[in-house]
Amino acid sequence: MKFALDPRLAADSFLVGELELCRVLLMNDSRFPWLILVPRRAGLSEIHDLSPRERALLIEEAAFAGARLKTLSGAKKINTGALGNMVAQLHMHVVARFEGDFAWPGPVWGAGKVEAYAPEAAEERIDALRAALELDRPA
Repeated sequence: MKFALDPRLAADSFLVGELELCRVLLMNDSRFPWLILVPRRAGLSEIHDLSPRERALLIEEAAFAGARLKTLSGAKKINTGALGNMVAQLHMHVVARFEGDFAWPGPVWGAGKVEAYAPEAAEERIDALRAALELDRPA
């Protein structure tokens, strides 16, 4: 079986690039700097579905992305989680949070109405993320 991105993740995000294990996506909600890391392995729904090496790599990539996102955004806190209640495909959310943001101090999931990025704002955010994460523009 070959890796394929869940259609809901594809519809709700923009491609940022590829780390060693994970595809990096930007959630299309301009209220929060929000990355989604998706291991490029077929048929995964749980972290324990990964090999021990891949589990360690997922955590390292989430930590790396979180640190870079915090620096880039000036966030007070980075929330990291793998829920999978709406999309079964294994993915990890890395969300920059600010005191007083729309959902603070609660979770971002289901908080209010999504505010999609304007096309030019999305491109600017993606370019900044690629630079911060040291990623090339996908071919």
